Amino acid sequence: MSAPNIETIVSLAKRRGFVFPSSEIYGGLGSAWDYGPLGVELCNNVKQAWWRWMVYERDDIEGLDSSIILNRLVWKYSGHEDTFSDPLVDCRECKTRLRADKLDDGKCPNCGSTKLTEPRPFNLMFQTHVGATAEDDPNALVYLRPETAQGIFINFANVLTTSRRKLPFGVAQIGKSFRNEVTPGNFIFRTREFEQMEMEYFVRPGEDERVHQEWIDSCFNWFTRLGISGDDLRLYEQPKEELAHYAKRTVDIQYRFFPERSEDERQWDELMGIANRTDFDLRTHSKKPEDADGKRLNPDSTEDLSYFDEATKERFYPYVIEPAAGVNRTVLSVLMDAYSEKTNDKGETRVILKLHPSLAPIKAAILPLAKNKPEIVALARSIKRSLQPALRAVYDDTGGIGKLYARQDEIGTPFCVTVDHQSLEDDAVTVRDRDTWEQERVKVEDLQEDLLKRLRT
Repeated sequence: MSAPNIETIVSLAKRRGFVFPSSEIYGGLGSAWDYGPLGVELCNNVKQAWWRWMVYERDDIEGLDSSIILNRLVWKYSGHEDTFSDPLVDCRECKTRLRADKLDDGKCPNCGSTKLTEPRPFNLMFQTHVGATAEDDPNALVYLRPETAQGIFINFANVLTTSRRKLPFGVAQIGKSFRNEVTPGNFIFRTREFEQMEMEYFVRPGEDERVHQEWIDSCFNWFTRLGISGDDLRLYEQPKEELAHYAKRTVDIQYRFFPERSEDERQWDELMGIANRTDFDLRTHSKKPEDADGKRLNPDSTEDLSYFDEATKERFYPYVIEPAAGVNRTVLSVLMDAYSEKTNDKGETRVILKLHPSLAPIKAAILPLAKNKPEIVALARSIKRSLQPALRAVYDDTGGIGKLYARQDEIGTPFCVTVDHQSLEDDAVTVRDRDTWEQERVKVEDLQEDLLKRLRT
């Protein structure tokens, strides 16, 4: 089948409890979403997979969880106060506000008018205030962080000292960020509140280009390990005019989020960015660096974030390689790539969500063939309880076996375990595979080990 569009995933997500519109009983809130029982499990599994790959499978990366609200000076010296903005225009006809850089033909997509105002910068950071007298104190202005990276940079010396790391090493973080997007939309693709998975990898200047390419290749392979088809992924080299002010080079991993668009280039958008940020961040947050005229770059800093190499007796500012991905977009790409349809022997079309087993919200569903038979129900519930510590399992008897299978296929459960009349005699159950619909008889005493083995393959 052809790739699903986002609207198909929106319908599935709400119907089956992955994602709900936020504040829906009060009319909702634009581009705000709540993750339901299955959605929160899927998000957690994505984050756990990233953390396991980034931190546990390597020996050169530490973890961090920095504050969402930081000193305003962090955003001053990072450049966000002056440069973190989108070009904003207004349609003079329908008064819609639009991002100028997203208008391919200079028309308002809402009414078709070409009568637009001149572009002006719109800062994307959310403002708030801290303190009991915040409303009367101009110094109480702070921002909700628009990225997690700066929390890592300002803690560089803390991590270096406490972990006794030597270059090269990285610091990973997963956390919420906030951007007051001019035109959010496309479900969870672009939202004002989102979760990031970012890592800053610190290297010696001169080694940055080689290490950058290594991370580009590694990140691409990680997405394919999640089960995303390589045909739906591509690398995009940002041209110089698109680079952020701090970047030497940035390569995006793009996913085919919009297969319904006829123009091939418009089908793709960013899934992850891998940037070479040079030594920009550590320099601008340090008290010592000077510009070409000898003027201090940061008179407000109390810390020098340079690195001293004991072996060479050199002091310098490390370069930084930054792989950064959104949890939300990763979840969306996983759902889109896993979506499939299959026709059964009755001619009925069934949705099968072929999620990678490690990401599936539920690993096994325990289904009694006869819910009016107390012995079968008791055995099924006992099996569910025995599996739960080792893997996420559910018990369901709210329909006929065919409907129960279909429901679990649609939410991506890899295995259904059916308890029937014969189970009471041979102490065995039927294990059904989500993708092949093949069934196999397994002893109850061997079931947990059998399922864990299947989940690992």
